Amino acid sequence: QVQLVESGGGLVQAGDSLRLSCAVSGSGLSSYAIAWFRQVPAMDREFVAAIGRNNYPYYADSVKGRFTISKGNVKDTYLQMDTLKLEDTAVYFCAATRAVLSSIRDPDVYNYWGRGTQVTVSS
Repeated sequence: QVQLVESGGGLVQAGDSLRLSCAVSGSGLSSYAIAWFRQVPAMDREFVAAIGRNNYPYYADSVKGRFTISKGNVKDTYLQMDTLKLEDTAVYFCAATRAVLSSIRDPDVYNYWGRGTQVTVSS
């Protein structure tokens, strides 16, 4: 059983920065990869970034060069978002999976999800 709690969302202007945090608790935490997804109403969940057990990062093309995923320790994963754009507005979720690397971008393989944190970017 794994629990995840996101925090750090808010209202910012285009071009600003924001850092999201994902606090993970439970057993066997070191065996999970952690990912960030985002979702807007009536749209599918979109992969944003993930970090594997070996700390290798993965990014969606839309955020590459602007967002950085990192781990402070086994319980805390961060998403640093720079140069935010209006299209980054969404509810951001963190999720945990033990899936192989080939499936790390697929939301369907994630077993545990946080409740989400709202990020709103204004012009």
